[in-house]
Amino acid sequence: MDHINYKVVFCLLGVILVVGPWLQIFCLCALAFYLWNAQKISIILRTLPRDLGFITKLYRIIRKNQILKGRNFTPASMLSDLAAKYPEQPCFLFEDQVWSYKQVNELSWRVARVFHERGYKRGDVVALVSSNRPEYVAIWVGLSRLGVITALVNNTLRNIALQHSLEVVKPKGVIVSAELCPAVKEVEEDISAKPTLFKFCGADQQSQLESPSIGFELLNSALDQQPGTPIIGLMPPSYKDELIYIYTSGTTGLPKAAVLRSSRYLFGTLAARYFANITKEDRIYNPLPLYHSAGGVVGVGPAITMGVSCVIKSKFSASKYFEDCAKYECTVGQYIGEMCRYLLATRPSEYDQKHKIRIMLGNGLKKNVWQSFVDRFNINGIVEFYGATEGNTNIVNIDGTVGAVGFQPRLLPDFLNPMGLIKVDEETSEVLRGPDGLCFRCLPGEPGMFVGKIKEGDATREFHGYVDKKASSKKVATNVFKKNDKYFLSGDILVMDELGYLYFKDRTGDTFRWKGENVSTTEVENAITKAVGLQDACVYGVEIPNTDGKAGMATIVDADDTVDISKLGKSLAKYLPPYAQPLFIRLAKKIDVTSTFKLKKFNLQKEGFNPANVGSDRLYFRVSKDGDFKELTSSLYEEIVAGKVQC
Repeated sequence: MDHINYKVVFCLLGVILVVGPWLQIFCLCALAFYLWNAQKISIILRTLPRDLGFITKLYRIIRKNQILKGRNFTPASMLSDLAAKYPEQPCFLFEDQVWSYKQVNELSWRVARVFHERGYKRGDVVALVSSNRPEYVAIWVGLSRLGVITALVNNTLRNIALQHSLEVVKPKGVIVSAELCPAVKEVEEDISAKPTLFKFCGADQQSQLESPSIGFELLNSALDQQPGTPIIGLMPPSYKDELIYIYTSGTTGLPKAAVLRSSRYLFGTLAARYFANITKEDRIYNPLPLYHSAGGVVGVGPAITMGVSCVIKSKFSASKYFEDCAKYECTVGQYIGEMCRYLLATRPSEYDQKHKIRIMLGNGLKKNVWQSFVDRFNINGIVEFYGATEGNTNIVNIDGTVGAVGFQPRLLPDFLNPMGLIKVDEETSEVLRGPDGLCFRCLPGEPGMFVGKIKEGDATREFHGYVDKKASSKKVATNVFKKNDKYFLSGDILVMDELGYLYFKDRTGDTFRWKGENVSTTEVENAITKAVGLQDACVYGVEIPNTDGKAGMATIVDADDTVDISKLGKSLAKYLPPYAQPLFIRLAKKIDVTSTFKLKKFNLQKEGFNPANVGSDRLYFRVSKDGDFKELTSSLYEEIVAGKVQC
């Protein structure tokens, strides 16, 4: 009854008293309809300004996308157009370097010429293993001019994970920045495709040009011999071509190469442009890895397709973030949730509000950090977005509702953004279905898996999946809300309120998120097995108060007290990147199993890292990136929970 507007009711009753019988019948029907749907109508009216704003922006995105499709535009062709129109305008700023559109475009053509002369052709794959720098973008854009797909490999991976990432894409060549050559050389023999290895030195690495790297061809020498001009007679790439591979763990296993076509790349860039109101007068501050979609698409996409200059940082620095923004006169900043917490933890500085940032764009900003972040750094707007790299459904929070990762319009929801939340088993994450074989749609307040409708031929709804087609098929469900429909399974648990706002709750499957990265439990379990043998081991994420994501924890069966925690820690540090190394280790006498002999992670996760919950099992806490652990006592636990120990 709280949703009923009694002015409307009295108005209709008044009309009924003075009009003829036919109008009385009409008004009575209108009154009945209103009373029956009062709550729904009230919500639609309440959210109408938000939804109309979304519709306007979505229309512009779709309209512009149709123009790009009709003219067969690609990131490479749009970069060339910008270079012709604004040759001396800054495209990228990096440290003390300023890269004009002409310079970036010419380097991309030199890259294209080098690999064209070596016989690389449409459909070939080249892996790129490099730290952030302007040349990174020019390399994959140049390769795309030939129809060659660039696999953007996470540059923090080592050993098994690095070998796997290279193996799954079968590269014909691997381009490696100078400092990462030893890591790639270590796994070279285990790459079945036997790719040609190219060493590349950025403009900031000229001192390493003469340093020998056995087994690598120096790419710089080949580039210096080529003109930065188009190749006559070369068939241009297509709007529908596969452009790059971006690795994601999805929700299971080792990293998977997600396919990103030019169409999807351009759509992501358009979404950033219109939802964040980015114009050519803006300048983006991008401290995110260029091998991820946030940094590589949302961050640099507007630069190479719209003419918006972008500051690229080699890595994120909390103490330098807003100082850099002031120095480079940036107006748009990028973040992931963990970054915002780090920024709040820095000492107050004159640069906290001495900057021109008008809007922050990113994902993962938690509710308990949001308002404090906005207030301290005087940020006028936050544009929070959510979406999987390999997925077909993205949502965005355009009105700054604290904590929401996006929303589904209440006005024509299934037409404007056909997605939903479906019920899954809490322990197994299996999709639940009714007697009719269809899924259960969650009601407001009920947690469920986020799914998005798949529609072929529509850049906003297509699902391109992974290079591994078998892995792709596992991300698609049919007969979700009606017979024969198809939906993308995100693997993420969200909650929707009655106004349509969506809030992230958890991840399902064999991954969790920590330090802005997806951690594969399978990868960590494999590393543990390598260190301790065939003992049963479970890896899962646990929550630490006032941190974003979940910290890694491993429970290992050690019935005979034979596990050497020091050797285990050193081994994990060798084979896993820092973000994937477990923060907590529990040595247990046994681990309970299910009726199908699967280890019960759910119970272990509930018990967490509290010494009071683990009986006589031994607990350890990692105190360094080198793999050093110390015993986790009750007093240390209290310090961790209170935020007195850095995690």
